[in-house]
Amino acid sequence: MILFTIVIFVALLAALILLHEWGHFFVARKSGIRVDEFGIGFPPKAFSVKYGGTEYSVNWVPLGGFVKIHGEDGDVGAGDPDSFGAKPLWVRMGVILAGVGMNFLTAIVLLSFGFWYGLPQVVDENVPYAVRDVKVTVLQVAPNSPAEHAGIKIGDAVKQIRAGAVETAIEDTKTLQDTVAAHKGEEIVVVLTRGKEIMEKKITPRKETLEGQGPLGVVIDKTGIVSYPWYLAPVEGVKTTFSLGWLFLSTFGTVMWGLFTHGKMIADISGPVGIGALTYQVTQLGFSYVIQFAAIISLNLAIINALPIPALDGGRFLFLLIEGIKGSPVSQRYEKVAHAVGFMVLIALMIAVTVRDVMKLF
Repeated sequence: MILFTIVIFVALLAALILLHEWGHFFVARKSGIRVDEFGIGFPPKAFSVKYGGTEYSVNWVPLGGFVKIHGEDGDVGAGDPDSFGAKPLWVRMGVILAGVGMNFLTAIVLLSFGFWYGLPQVVDENVPYAVRDVKVTVLQVAPNSPAEHAGIKIGDAVKQIRAGAVETAIEDTKTLQDTVAAHKGEEIVVVLTRGKEIMEKKITPRKETLEGQGPLGVVIDKTGIVSYPWYLAPVEGVKTTFSLGWLFLSTFGTVMWGLFTHGKMIADISGPVGIGALTYQVTQLGFSYVIQFAAIISLNLAIINALPIPALDGGRFLFLLIEGIKGSPVSQRYEKVAHAVGFMVLIALMIAVTVRDVMKLF
């Protein structure tokens, strides 16, 4: 199962990064800009073929891909009519933002398909569309709570509670809340499902609850897999992509503000290890959850790359915007230094987040 999860994680991340790079490639070619190489994976190179002036390579490190756009660095191909630098400013802006646009479009397509196939949502008796797999689901687990210590995770479905010889079937949230409240301070057995696996967790509900938390330290609700009609699914896909995009952007802004003003992160940020752990949980829950997860990762890639930070697409777009305002390109020397510094900062942040993710696993 672990090996399967690693394969799914690598394949998912590689596909989304490859789609990002294909966005740059497609818009560059359509704009008359030569693309010297389109690489699947990262060097060392396994093999390559050349077609239409572009070298298509397959490389040994299977984590996405890259494009080498002729003249993008401002030195090579200077003055060539098919180079990046020879094109109008608006064309270059379009090429730079094409990767972000491709990830954003991928999220829309995935969510649109997901809403037609069925995605997990909170449900009640008034849901107008087809619903299946209705269950009482754990939506949040508080840190250092009885639920966390018992090994209960987000996405677990509570089926039954055993208190001594009494077994109570859990079909709604009120039954769960009332049953737990009746056995505060007593050890109970929570029977739950995680994907297709059935498991039992021994847990003692707290007698004294913390502010904003119940005896177990979980947020629960009734959820189901909701399928929309084919003609409404794309509408929901677009709406959800934009609403999630705004949520991610505002959350990121809040996290960065807390980091600069208080010197610490006020929310969790996951790197590759953390996302890999989430992939394991998601694959246990089912295909609908994998679709939703892939859309969220694609949208996150779009938003992160759009940030005006040197070394990212947003940073490169910022330099083009400055060029448009001042009427002449920014010095290549200054731009290269900025991208190099930005890259080192991003690598340092990635290492710090990865170390933090690894520490959480132990």
